[in-house]
Amino acid sequence: MIAIQGGTIVTMAGERIHDGVILVEDKKIKAVGKDIAIPEGAQVIDASDKWVTPGLIDAHTHLSTFNEPQVINGRTDANEMSGPMQAHLRGIDALNPFDYGIPYARAAGFTTCYTGPGSGNVICGTGISFKLHGKTVEDMVIPGSEQMKMALGENPKTAYGGKGQTPMTRMGTAGVLRETLANAKVYSEQLLEAEAKGGEGKPKFDFKMEALVKVVRGEMKCRIHCHRNDDIVTAIRVAEEFGLDYSLEHATEGWMIADYLGRKKATCVVGPLTTGPSKMEIWNRILETPAILDKAGVTVCLTADAGSETQWLPMHIGLCIARGLSEETAFKAVTVNAAALLGLSDRIGSIEVGKDADLAIFNGFPFSNMTRCVMTMIDGEIFES
Repeated sequence: MIAIQGGTIVTMAGERIHDGVILVEDKKIKAVGKDIAIPEGAQVIDASDKWVTPGLIDAHTHLSTFNEPQVINGRTDANEMSGPMQAHLRGIDALNPFDYGIPYARAAGFTTCYTGPGSGNVICGTGISFKLHGKTVEDMVIPGSEQMKMALGENPKTAYGGKGQTPMTRMGTAGVLRETLANAKVYSEQLLEAEAKGGEGKPKFDFKMEALVKVVRGEMKCRIHCHRNDDIVTAIRVAEEFGLDYSLEHATEGWMIADYLGRKKATCVVGPLTTGPSKMEIWNRILETPAILDKAGVTVCLTADAGSETQWLPMHIGLCIARGLSEETAFKAVTVNAAALLGLSDRIGSIEVGKDADLAIFNGFPFSNMTRCVMTMIDGEIFES
């Protein structure tokens, strides 16, 4: 039994608890509250004058798939650039448990991240959620948390247009996406018809189409990379056309169409927030975007995007708070909102009885650049920072 005593407990499941107690046993939270008796013999961790939060979640990274530190710049395992449709690829096959960025993210208070393919293709393959501890992929990944990555905008267009291949334009990118989804829908319907007939007439097995069956049935979330305002609208238009369950990744120019996104009840994973203007579609990035989207009724998650950059996300969030983002939404963006996006609300994102013992302890307000995470706990395992 481990008891964390004192401090400000940000439960994300109700009011904050001042000078409270959290009991942890068998990798789970056993109790949390103001007047919790600490069992005799428990290991006591003194969190006096500190902040205790759920383990933070970065819901969009390429942690480990970007292979840090890179031996050859740009040569990562995140983008299979041999064709724009790579739905059958799985980010789990590129996850390196000993990646450079993992201990840094964990030391910053992160306990769960979502990683996967990059945005070089139109359909990029599945990513997966994983805990930031363990020595093998099997120790780390959360089975059943796979989600399909798709991409619009400059990345797939540039990757293939320069080779004289489709897509060379935004029209071409949307066309590749629609054509593939239409074929997957036909394949799915054929499977259902054959199932109703006891297997008769089952189509020839197609590995790439098979990977999209859950997508076109609305059973697997799509994570659609889109920076520019027109790409964001295209993502929604195609998603609605095919009945996809989707989120909008980056949404850099989302502030320009915030009311529209609010009406669509969109979920936007905003970030990265502080990199330079490396390409045209992020020239209009502003730190006010999370606050503007939140006020419009958009569900906001926040990301640092690339691998080891996750360690700096709390600082980025502080910059957004200084520009109007509410403290409540700031916490939600890397706890309950992120957990919901990943389909893991039953396990992580809040400090509640029965949930995974994933916690972070900070020596001050978590989103201040004068604060450090002093301890992270993952499934009850303690990591000193």
